Amino acid sequence: MNMIRRTRHFFKDMTKLIKAKDYAQARSKLKRLLVGMKFTDGLIYTLLIYTMLISLGYIYLYPVLYMVTNSFMTVQDIISSTVKWIPSSLNWENYRLVLDQINYFDSLKDGIILAALPALSATASSALVGYGFARFDFPFKKVLFVLMITSFIIPPQITMLPTFRMYSNYGLLGSIWAFILPAILAQGLNGAIYILIFYQFFRMIPKSLEESAKLDGASSFKIFTRIALPLAIPSIIIVFLFSFVWYYNETYLSGLFLRDSGLMTLPLRLQSFFNQYSSIYPEGSRARELMQAVKLAGNLLTLFPLLILYFFTQRYFVESIDRTGITGE
Repeated sequence: MNMIRRTRHFFKDMTKLIKAKDYAQARSKLKRLLVGMKFTDGLIYTLLIYTMLISLGYIYLYPVLYMVTNSFMTVQDIISSTVKWIPSSLNWENYRLVLDQINYFDSLKDGIILAALPALSATASSALVGYGFARFDFPFKKVLFVLMITSFIIPPQITMLPTFRMYSNYGLLGSIWAFILPAILAQGLNGAIYILIFYQFFRMIPKSLEESAKLDGASSFKIFTRIALPLAIPSIIIVFLFSFVWYYNETYLSGLFLRDSGLMTLPLRLQSFFNQYSSIYPEGSRARELMQAVKLAGNLLTLFPLLILYFFTQRYFVESIDRTGITGE
């Protein structure tokens, strides 16, 4: 709005200067408008910023808009060359098919349980480990810290076979404990990232707070629970959200460790339904063409719980990223 007002005043002043034939002053005002005093307050810089933001927004919003519009299309809309973005009618049959075939609400309940319990376990254990690395000196601390980071660098495909055999020997396959137990030990899905977040945050807490508590006779565990954790609320929020989303979207490890069980994440159940649907109908059939719209409807139904979660937690999410310094500043 400030730039709009400046532009409006600029044209008024330019009109007066041109009428007065003061061309030198007119050129000076034009340069000040385009470049500004520091370039960052000029019209050229503002246009560049808005162009970049609109371009990035289009890149991110295009897939979402494509999914929304095409998920309501009928077979005729999909195969018609005249229908591009707006469907001829809102076809709710695609959503009804997905809701019925995957038993959506029961699947959603299982998916939330499979994501929330390991996420809570990972948040608690990562806070404890991160605090230990940040505040205590013990033998082989640096070695253990490097090993912890290495556990994130190593691709999970390399450790997949030994992990599968270990879980099989312990009788964890087909059970949610295959996700909860590693999370309790701070080595769940992307556990090293959570430890680093807490480690970085706890190092920023002034040691004078803990020293004052020690003088009052507080134990290390009491300092952790009464002082460190209340201050680490931003880290707790961001770690839980990250962990929940990653466990919620996980399909590869869920299909490996939870196979032959009734527990399945919502994306995994949706993928199983698509595979069965594709195997029944041959390539090129009208039902197979309808599958494109059904897939998009299923993807939106899968994303919907995460969108609701982010809608209610976006303020805390942004504040947490800012206060934890997750970008590495």
